[in-house]
Amino acid sequence: QVRLVESGGGSVQAGGSLRLSCAASGYTGSMNSMAWFRQGAGNVREGVAAIYIPGNARAYAVPVKGRFTISQDDAKNTVYLQMDSLKPEDSGMYYCASGNKTWPYLYSRHYDYWGQGTQVAVSS
Repeated sequence: QVRLVESGGGSVQAGGSLRLSCAASGYTGSMNSMAWFRQGAGNVREGVAAIYIPGNARAYAVPVKGRFTISQDDAKNTVYLQMDSLKPEDSGMYYCASGNKTWPYLYSRHYDYWGQGTQVAVSS
């Protein structure tokens, strides 16, 4: 029943901005953490940003620090990823994930549920 639905992807010029949304529903257990991952040219999903829901603790991957911001809307069970100053290397499929770990990990093994992904393309 758990469902994560991403939205907000698109094609933008370098230096532009996008805001991704992840709406969660049907979560019966603890949903302590949510995160954004991306998959570029390779097959590996790399952690981009994560948030520990109860304490609003956040973690960011080094390449996006200072440019991306993860935030939450507790009332709507929605997590956002504001992406500014986008670079071509930010291009890829972005996935939302959720889990019950008590830390905003940036590793996929800590998450149990995944969305379908939303595509981000940044051109030079």
